[in-house]
Amino acid sequence: MRYRISQIKLKPGQHLNLLEKEISRAISPKGEHLKVSNVKIVRESIDARKKPNVKLVYTADFDCDAELNLPKAKEEKYRAPFTNEELGLLTGASQQDSHVKRPIVAGYGPAGIFAGLMLAEWGLRPVIIERGEPVDERIKTVERFWETGKLNPESNVQFGEGGAGTFSDGKLTTGIKDVRIRRVLEEFVSAGADPSILYKQRPHIGTDKLRGIVKNIRKKTERLGGEFLFSTRLEEVITDSSGNLTAIKIHDNKTLEDRVIEADRLILATGHSAADTFGMLLDKDIRMEQKPFSIGVRIEHAQENIDRAQYGRPELAELIGHAEYKLNHRCENGRGVYTFCMCPGGRVINSSSEPETAVTNGMSISERNSGTANSGLLVDVRTEDFESDHPLAGLEFQRKYEKRAYKAAGERGMPVTTYGSFRKDRDDVVRSCLPEFAGDAIVEAMPHLGRKLKGFDNEDSVITGIESRSSSPVRIVRDETGHCSIRGIMPAGEGPGYAGGIMSAAVDGIKTAEKLVSGRLRDLGSGNSL
Repeated sequence: MRYRISQIKLKPGQHLNLLEKEISRAISPKGEHLKVSNVKIVRESIDARKKPNVKLVYTADFDCDAELNLPKAKEEKYRAPFTNEELGLLTGASQQDSHVKRPIVAGYGPAGIFAGLMLAEWGLRPVIIERGEPVDERIKTVERFWETGKLNPESNVQFGEGGAGTFSDGKLTTGIKDVRIRRVLEEFVSAGADPSILYKQRPHIGTDKLRGIVKNIRKKTERLGGEFLFSTRLEEVITDSSGNLTAIKIHDNKTLEDRVIEADRLILATGHSAADTFGMLLDKDIRMEQKPFSIGVRIEHAQENIDRAQYGRPELAELIGHAEYKLNHRCENGRGVYTFCMCPGGRVINSSSEPETAVTNGMSISERNSGTANSGLLVDVRTEDFESDHPLAGLEFQRKYEKRAYKAAGERGMPVTTYGSFRKDRDDVVRSCLPEFAGDAIVEAMPHLGRKLKGFDNEDSVITGIESRSSSPVRIVRDETGHCSIRGIMPAGEGPGYAGGIMSAAVDGIKTAEKLVSGRLRDLGSGNSL
């Protein structure tokens, strides 16, 4: 019989082979020794409550011939909501009817990656367009921007193969629970990620390895019939008199030519920074809503200090990885202040995607060995903070402060200060780039955060401005079938307001692909045009 057991503990540095022995000890009556085999780790977490006596805590599945009072092991497996027979009917109809149009995926971040992959696996031969460059070219373009300050508005930290996550920590944590998460993680492993991401409490890949993984998934999608058009921007959506999608117009950034592709299904996965695309869609009367988001800064500390504060002994980081943190505080006026996308052993980067703006973010390679920890330190922005009731007022709010930060930074690219200066001076180079409520909230919250994590509020902590792209300030309204107010356009992922991070965006991409296929199957059953 196969069972599942939790709360099996090992000391840092102990070999995983000891799990079998510890499980046997936990389940065996006194004086007996039950045989345990085929141990598989389900989850690994760190218990640092009794510093420096840190433990690694495991949940594991195992085989045992004895009858035990333990839960039976169960394998979570993703299954598409349609049968192979149904897919056969769909792909058969597509091959026999020349009028059947290939689905389009606009954007190749996490949502677009997994929407495109699933559609390709299901035989629909999607066309994926991405305004930025393939990852190898994109890396050179971004590094040139960091060296010279010359921005390519079409291919940068926000736009290009892999989306904004390509230049990040590659963090795979999420607050959602969904069987599709396992499907995403398994695909990453198949494409080259370390198998430990399947069970780590806070799995991450690292920007260096994520780039190759993204490319491998693209190659798999191509082998399955997907087609990629990089350096290609979605210029316009075209509809008939009934408001149904009939075609899209695309712009080739290299040749500067436009062309029209017939299409009746478009998965819109353009990411949270495609302000021009949001404007085009609004001109087409697509229903959108304002959405709360956050604004703030990046804060840096010595990674050794974070390891000491979290583990008690910084040398434990060599055995179990560098320490992370997640902090929050509710201010007296109700504003929330929280850390976001903490990057152990990482660096702060310029993430601008529009000329004359300064946007910051954090990035780590897989080794997390820079010696410096950084994190977003963000404050809630409410829709009532926006300066109008226009659906895209949040984008204008972002742009206003990003431009202010650019002017303050000068040749440095991003304004930089210390927390001591930020706290004491409202005219500080970074604080003056933020809305007044955001600067005040950070100053109010810092002593509370410092009590939660020793040293967090040190006066010499480095602060860089501004962080404004943690989530989208707009939501494209969609119905239960996944469509927005134009039939055939299916918003997905972080940009349209339905995800927050690599994993939730990838899951939403899969869900949207499922809805696209289910809709076509319904059309096939009713005799309607596909």
